[in-house]
Amino acid sequence: MHRVSRTSSRRAGLATLSTVLLIANLAVASCRDAPTEPTSIRIATGSPTAVYYAFGQSLAAILNRELPDVRASVVITAASAENVQLVGSGGAELGFTQADVLPTSTAGSPAVDAIARVYDDQLHLVTTSGGPVRTVADLRGRRVSVGAAGSGTEITATRLLEVARLGGDEVRRERLGLDDSVAALRSGRIDAFFFSGGLPVRGIEELADASAIRIVDLSEWTEPLRSRYGQVYVSRDIPRSVYGVDAVTTVADPNYLIVRADLPEPLVREVTRLLMDRRAELAAAHPAAGRMSPRSAIVTAPLSLHPGAASWYRATKP
Repeated sequence: MHRVSRTSSRRAGLATLSTVLLIANLAVASCRDAPTEPTSIRIATGSPTAVYYAFGQSLAAILNRELPDVRASVVITAASAENVQLVGSGGAELGFTQADVLPTSTAGSPAVDAIARVYDDQLHLVTTSGGPVRTVADLRGRRVSVGAAGSGTEITATRLLEVARLGGDEVRRERLGLDDSVAALRSGRIDAFFFSGGLPVRGIEELADASAIRIVDLSEWTEPLRSRYGQVYVSRDIPRSVYGVDAVTTVADPNYLIVRADLPEPLVREVTRLLMDRRAELAAAHPAAGRMSPRSAIVTAPLSLHPGAASWYRATKP
């Protein structure tokens, strides 16, 4: 009978063990060297000719440049109300929203936190300069766009019409986004449109450059809105220098940058840092972004600041 020596058997076993260890080490090295999947940050914005989109595009560029493991992109939406739902449901990681879109209580609401109060939206009521609409009361019986379905504009405009006793069928309502509203006013398909945005709104700016328009003064409606719907509403001026038309006072409410509540604290802290540290760059994309400051950014009721954002503000002591 042929016998294998104990020494030979031991050598064979060691060789096999070495091979196994080599393969394991190569596998570990391969896993270590393999590129990790970048973190996706989708930013829910709004119309391509409105402020959210310009702000979001600039913010995405900053995040992509300065956070190597992040891939940021913008999502075109109907704006505020849709953005809150997208962020809360996981369809986006960041988004912009008006304060009056948010529920007064967070119980049962989408799981979102705030990163910052970024600027104030101003409600525009735009019509042709030679047309019959000079006050809100003149909207009765006329064709008016109240903003896209799912937008903050629709919510604010609907509330204004209610306090002005123009609810129900008193106004022939269209639900158009900014670009479609501009086109409809130009063609005469509507008599006026509402749009809520930071100054200047590029779509309205372009309309004013091409056509004679009027922006209707809404100053008398701030207090009725505050009385019925809460204290977020304030009066703000739209100077003649913005659109080249007569100056008016209108209704404004704050805008927030919101975030999924379950995003990691270190990531949100970095986003907050870049949002504040790169304000000059963001302002170059749209002037409204330049109105942010760490002191005003932390006022985000009824939302809580995300823990990552809160830790950055605490460290900077705004």
